[in-house]
Amino acid sequence: MTDVTRHWLPIRSNVEKKLEALLTQIDALARFEPVLIIFEDAHWTDPTSLELVGRIVDRIVALRVLLIITYRPEFEAPWIGLPHVTAITINRLGPKDINAIINRIVGNKFLPPDVRDDMIERTDGIPLFIEEMTKALLEADSEEEARRTTAATPSPRLEIPATLHASLMSRLDRLGPAKELAQIGAAIGREFSHALIEAVAGKSQLELDTAFHRLMGVGLLFRQGAPPYANYVFKHALVQDAAYSTLLREGRRELHTKIAEALESRFPDNVEHQPEVLARHCTEAGLIEKAARLWGKAGQRSSERSALVEASDQLTRALNQIATLPDTPELRREEIKLQVALIAPLIHIKGHPAKETKAAEERARDLIERAEARNEAPEDPLLLYSVLWSLWAATLVAFDGDTSRDRAAHFLALAEKKGASVPIMIGHRITAPSLLYSGEFAMSRQHCDRAIALYNPAEHRQLATRFGQDVRVTSLLYRSWALWLLGYPESSLVDAEHAVADAREIGQDATLIYSLLYASWTDLNCGKYPAAEARLDEAVALANQRGAFYWNAVGTMHRGWFSAVLSRILPIAMRIETRLLRAV
Repeated sequence: MTDVTRHWLPIRSNVEKKLEALLTQIDALARFEPVLIIFEDAHWTDPTSLELVGRIVDRIVALRVLLIITYRPEFEAPWIGLPHVTAITINRLGPKDINAIINRIVGNKFLPPDVRDDMIERTDGIPLFIEEMTKALLEADSEEEARRTTAATPSPRLEIPATLHASLMSRLDRLGPAKELAQIGAAIGREFSHALIEAVAGKSQLELDTAFHRLMGVGLLFRQGAPPYANYVFKHALVQDAAYSTLLREGRRELHTKIAEALESRFPDNVEHQPEVLARHCTEAGLIEKAARLWGKAGQRSSERSALVEASDQLTRALNQIATLPDTPELRREEIKLQVALIAPLIHIKGHPAKETKAAEERARDLIERAEARNEAPEDPLLLYSVLWSLWAATLVAFDGDTSRDRAAHFLALAEKKGASVPIMIGHRITAPSLLYSGEFAMSRQHCDRAIALYNPAEHRQLATRFGQDVRVTSLLYRSWALWLLGYPESSLVDAEHAVADAREIGQDATLIYSLLYASWTDLNCGKYPAAEARLDEAVALANQRGAFYWNAVGTMHRGWFSAVLSRILPIAMRIETRLLRAV
């Protein structure tokens, strides 16, 4: 097995295990007492965290759990519309509530009425704005008191910042040496570890402690744990943005370079498991070639763990960066590999007919043809077959039977000509549905048999992310359909059951979604209506969690079709049963 092929091994990642562990913990807690979960600022979250929230929403239907999620109006919450979800629009605060927040912060200190009125008008009822502006005014007032005591001069009227950003900037400017630490932290991210900022800042422990106490004292930073194992988080993403915006362009590049060097030298394990973090800092540091390779690695890892939206974004970033670099044979090979890798996530997210998917397929094919013209054929021969597979699949879902059969025949002929065992197996796998959809059920079954016979789990399971789904699982599903059409419903159900069982064991969500959808059709055709609906519900829920919008649409379409069929079948079945009972 080549290194490139091994890299694609679809295993259930540590992230997946952690998500399940969190859900199990919620289950356990809810058995003993009611649980309150608060998830704030969902509009800032990443796809994996959003997936966790979606799973919690699904799981808590039968649990004693109240989940509160806050987000801005522009965020489109995927769980809205579920029967156990209630959406509440929270309006801006009125003068009474604004005064209550101000009073809580100022305590016994005096705030002139005209200043208070200006604050109520300018903060527009936004809680964070109210809080930050009040603190900014109090800090400015204490400085003026110190100057008045020294110079014996009257204090001028307090000046209110016109925007939240200006308010945060004024507070940062009064931090003194602690401002530099806030800037370094902002460059690292919303959350950062004590060990990393210590490595980047190059300051003594006393200087670090003093700066951190200052930042935490004014409420801009929160700490979890104790140094040197502490983690810090900015109070709000806007605080991080304000601190980051104070850095000049060259200063930013230098700072991100230091962070990248510290990550590589001090935290190699983190870099190995989260290459996207180092990729971001290399991008900001102007280390574009290095960043492109890291984004590519991150995209492939995301694809392996079925984080489809992240995979598409990361691979696209890598390809966009490669396009800005000088053209070299090494980068051309890297571009082909990443361009081909982008196709599978796009298929699951957008679908085969989408313009983005078609553009990625054509671009990959063009790059391979150019490479062959230069005598730079890709080291991995399966890259070409991956592109040919996706081009074939597009014709299958479009019900273009003639083109589908032609492309499958070309694929299989090319594989047999080169004597390549893996492409031959895949050639039989794609020929089977092409014949099945054309009504040649017996021939379709034969090609399924050949694909299954050539399949070796130890060698071939890792191909799932490159060819859409697992070869054995899909071959079992198509053989299941062929068997039903040939008049063998019991054997058809056995194949469908084995396909779903294999998909669960493999742990690649794209394969599991596919198996559940296709097995549900077998169940429906064989009269196993509860099983069909259960598989379909699981497939749609999983597609939603993974951002596989294409399969979500397919599942929704299947639901409609199932409903139409069952609305005709069940009343007829009930009438037949009634007649039989009367006869008895």
